[in-house]
Amino acid sequence: MKEKFKTYYDSYLKLFTHLSLEELEILRSQLEIKELGKKDFFLKRGEVQKHMGYVCKGLLRRYYINEKGNKITTGFVKENEYATDYPAFIRQKPTKYYMECLEPSVIIELSYQDIQEGYKKFKNNEMYGRLIAEYVLTVQTDRVESFLFENAEQRYLNFIHDNPDIINRISLTHLASYLGIERQSLSRIRKKIAKK
Repeated sequence: MKEKFKTYYDSYLKLFTHLSLEELEILRSQLEIKELGKKDFFLKRGEVQKHMGYVCKGLLRRYYINEKGNKITTGFVKENEYATDYPAFIRQKPTKYYMECLEPSVIIELSYQDIQEGYKKFKNNEMYGRLIAEYVLTVQTDRVESFLFENAEQRYLNFIHDNPDIINRISLTHLASYLGIERQSLSRIRKKIAKK
């Protein structure tokens, strides 16, 4: 099984430029691959995420279900990004989110336990963990601030600018939900922009 996914393992391990050959071999031995189909879940509300996921191939949608039963999209996870509810993961608490595959996906997993042991054994791993935490914080802050300081059209334009590789891979319904608007409003925004 591991041989089939060698290129995925190799490209993932290239992220860890700070590790020695010994450390890389230990990390490689801890990695697992998960193949998921379209509409499969990587994570469901109420579960404790035991493995950090890194998307090698595919696209996931992160959402929650509000009090009215509506699925509210809070993000998309594409290739070379981490599939995680990071605050719940680091505290090993149940997540409030669902992570559903919008496409068949290949995800590399590293267990919470192995990550924690890596922090203790190899000081360089702490730096990498801090970088992931900083990235997650930045993404979450940017999302909150987009609702505070931008209108729906600005959020849409920023999304297509920042995500040209997935704009044609997600439905307008999911995109409208992510932008915090109704699908009809998104259609109006798109028509207005097309006329410019």
